[in-house]
Amino acid sequence: MAASPAPPQAPPKPTWDPRPQPPFPWLRPTIRIRLTLLYGGMFLIAGILLLSIIYLLAAQAISTGNQPLFKIVGYQDLRVSSGNCPAINNTTSLSLQDFNTAISQCVDHQRQVALDNLLSRSLLALLGLAVIAFAFGYAMAGRVLSPLGRITRTARQVAGSDLSRRIELDGPDDELKELADTFDDMLERLQRAFTAQQRFVGNASHELRTPLAINRTLLEVHLSDPNAPVELQQLGKTLLATNERSEQLVEGLLLLARSDNQIVERGPVDLAEVAGQAIDQVRGEAEARSVEIRSELEPAVVRGNGVLLERIALNLVQNAVRYNVAPDETQREGGAAESGWVEVSTAVEHGRAVLTVANTGPVVPAYEIDNLFEPFRRLRTERTGSDKGVGLGLSIVRSVARAHGGHIAAVPREGGGLVMRVTLPL
Repeated sequence: MAASPAPPQAPPKPTWDPRPQPPFPWLRPTIRIRLTLLYGGMFLIAGILLLSIIYLLAAQAISTGNQPLFKIVGYQDLRVSSGNCPAINNTTSLSLQDFNTAISQCVDHQRQVALDNLLSRSLLALLGLAVIAFAFGYAMAGRVLSPLGRITRTARQVAGSDLSRRIELDGPDDELKELADTFDDMLERLQRAFTAQQRFVGNASHELRTPLAINRTLLEVHLSDPNAPVELQQLGKTLLATNERSEQLVEGLLLLARSDNQIVERGPVDLAEVAGQAIDQVRGEAEARSVEIRSELEPAVVRGNGVLLERIALNLVQNAVRYNVAPDETQREGGAAESGWVEVSTAVEHGRAVLTVANTGPVVPAYEIDNLFEPFRRLRTERTGSDKGVGLGLSIVRSVARAHGGHIAAVPREGGGLVMRVTLPL
């Protein structure tokens, strides 16, 4: 491949998430954590209330107010020794009234010590039981939420294009079983709707293609007659072009409808191979439009439908060639005309397969990017005729990418053109 100047670098893809983020995301715990906090918090509040009642009852039971339990009315040569009440150890220097007062204070002090011990040990026991309660609440929350987990797993399998899956939740007729049964009924209706749509697509494919094929054959036979008048020849060519456009429109609509449905047949597909085939099919048109195609294809194997993935590459490369610049539309500083180019690359990045198609072309405003992926919409036009296609190419690409669990992103190039990036799971 001939050497060519390096294309301008595309602007970097924004890494920030445009969706508004909550101010304190850590304040939004999962429902299991919230249930655990609810269970544990209720137990903790009940434990605190019970501990308070026990403490008050114990204090009331061992307390007799300000009246002492006993009173010494007389003593002679009485000797008392106490390690907890040192004030009564020296009875010889105390009067009888002071001795009784010291005894009363010592008893009150021992009562308070007993209550303090009861409170501290009860708090330690409550703390240990609270830890056990929170762990038990976490386990119970998981058990209570297990039907929801089953519903979620089924929903993921349905999102992976398996409408035959059902939850079939067993158990009592409670709110969770009612939710599961409602979800099963919804899946049943969706499966019937998709089956009817597939049947319609198949019937429409036959009913729409047949008359168009007949019209094309009749027009080609008419054009092959050398004795036909020039006016009829011109009319036949116009009708043949219109019929060809109708065939492209029908094929695009049917492919768009099929790609929105489930993909049953999946297998290993190398994006480098399908991109190479797409380049080979478009190379003649690119040469006619003086558009250079460059490629850097590295192996990137994904599981999917080869025909649909080839349609992704073909539509992107065709659009990149058709919506490009003419040789005389851009001028270099020296005055020489710069031809348009298309770059196609495949690679594996961060565990995902990536197909990138970049091209020169008209300047595309960033606010018009989303419109390009809508059916029958083009740059600055809606539902208008064009010799470049029927306006379904990028819609089909987005639909097929979504059906394979991937997505497509478009970024305007500085100086004109686009960078299309399709990301698919391996």
